[in-house]
Amino acid sequence: MKRNILWKPGFLLARFDRYLLSYLLQLFGFFSLLLVAVYWVNRAVGLFDQLIGDGQSALVFLEFSLLSLPNVIRLVLPVSAFAACLYAINRLSQESELVVMQATGFSAVRLSRPVVLFGVCVMAMHLVLANVLVPMAQGRLQSRSAEISADVTARFLNEGRFLHPADGLTIYIREITPLGELNDLFLSDERGENDRVVYTARRALIVRGETAPQLVMLDGAAQRLTRDVPPRISITRFNDFTLDLGAIVQDDDVRRKQVDELSTLDLLEADPVRIEAMRTTRAVFLEQAHSRLAGPLLGLAAPLLGFAALMLGGFSRFGLWRQVGLAVLLLIGLQMVATSASGVALRNDMGWLLLYLAPALGLAVSAVLLWLAQRPRQLGYDPAAVDGAAA
Repeated sequence: MKRNILWKPGFLLARFDRYLLSYLLQLFGFFSLLLVAVYWVNRAVGLFDQLIGDGQSALVFLEFSLLSLPNVIRLVLPVSAFAACLYAINRLSQESELVVMQATGFSAVRLSRPVVLFGVCVMAMHLVLANVLVPMAQGRLQSRSAEISADVTARFLNEGRFLHPADGLTIYIREITPLGELNDLFLSDERGENDRVVYTARRALIVRGETAPQLVMLDGAAQRLTRDVPPRISITRFNDFTLDLGAIVQDDDVRRKQVDELSTLDLLEADPVRIEAMRTTRAVFLEQAHSRLAGPLLGLAAPLLGFAALMLGGFSRFGLWRQVGLAVLLLIGLQMVATSASGVALRNDMGWLLLYLAPALGLAVSAVLLWLAQRPRQLGYDPAAVDGAAA
């Protein structure tokens, strides 16, 4: 009696759905962790060299790394969902579990139900990341970057390198002693319309001022070259000379926001005043907004596409590698369509419509493949032969 209850259709369907869905989520977590680690290591190498080389602490590096994680996770979600689905279905096929379920009357469309639920979960996570967490993290990241850029001391204290902390400004320090003294300083200011000033000093110090850091140069000279006709040069030697670094490095009082920091509603509104203030175009606003809405749909289309491609194959102890190759090629094609659509959307105000083409194609191709999978005789194999192989 107990056995009959276990094999009731309603109970069996719910149980199989939970089993496959939990398996997909476990694999999804594993592949997401793996891909995020690869992306993060690749970015962390350049970030570490940039921040630590500019005199920042390891805590700043850790903060920047954590703030970049939401965007990295957003990028890998569709790929990790696709990989999890391929691995799970291939393994279930090798262990004959799919064959058993099909023998009990499960069609390809019915077997796709837990995959669809899995895709909806991935899509929901992608929506939250793209529309909430990533803009917040990018805003904080840009703010911290602006704060570090405003730290002239960190930008100046790099020995043996020609640095350009601002347009038309070049600085070189041969050596920085453990006490913070700057030996053999070269500072060139070419921002003037009619003249160029070059400061040289044997020693220099950066000291704290009331409003901005002060550069105290010792035993040096200031060379001023005018661009008159004919040009003239004047040289002034000094024992000590103080330069206000706040007057040299002119940072904007208000940091200009980036497009990826704005909320999705602000982007969809595409206010002309804001667009002009950010020095961009309406097409960029709309492309960014609809990318946040169309991108999560790939989280649903990608695993469903992989599942549908694998359902074209029958039982094989060697796996479904031909179907896996087909699924990978289809995903690459979808990504190429998405990339091309994004390029068109950035140039045309109405190009955002094309951003939904890739997920729509993915869902349409998945539906066609599932329809074909339910007609195995047209694909060249007989279900009876599959059942015999499973037996």
